[in-house]
Amino acid sequence: MNLDFKQNFEHLFEEDLLNEIEQFGIFKEAEAGEELIDIGTYIEYMPLILHGAIKILREDEQGDELVLYFIEQGDTCAMTITCCLGKKKSEIRAIAETKAQLIMIPIEKVGSWMQKYHSWQSFVLQSYHERMKELLEAIDTIAFLNMDERILKYLKDKAIANKNETIQVTHNQIALDLHTSRVVVSRLLKALEIKGEIMLQRNQIQVLKL
Repeated sequence: MNLDFKQNFEHLFEEDLLNEIEQFGIFKEAEAGEELIDIGTYIEYMPLILHGAIKILREDEQGDELVLYFIEQGDTCAMTITCCLGKKKSEIRAIAETKAQLIMIPIEKVGSWMQKYHSWQSFVLQSYHERMKELLEAIDTIAFLNMDERILKYLKDKAIANKNETIQVTHNQIALDLHTSRVVVSRLLKALEIKGEIMLQRNQIQVLKL
């Protein structure tokens, strides 16, 4: 098991649970852009993130994607929790936003530890609560924000997830993630630059006001 594991989770879990995670968890490294979970597949493991960030997306009937939220170090994904416990197919796609290190928890342990360890139950419920808040924020963003505000929020969330105010992203990728057109994205990015919110570079954007 990765040496950083206990440093990341010893404040959350008791020693017996930490030992079980070391015993049954599977360490995994993912490159940026690597798909970890696909829509329509059965989830066999729940990820705990040691380092890096994961992007969670939904897909419509036409195959267009929309970014819901990012999960970072010390987090897990509520959508995988519900699929794990209900033994249902995944309704989300998870892609490594950055190079990431994870511990994959077998689904049979996800449920049994809920009854065995209070700290695990609290962690799962708190994680679920946090992800639901982010889902509501995503809904509010779509429903109530103008597209320029949506783009700025997306860039700020991405910068925070990457822990870098300068992010590697193309106009086309932003358009795909926000389910809009590249022409609209390019026009609004230029307007945001004029307002002093961002600085545009080739395939890079610097967020000036995090």
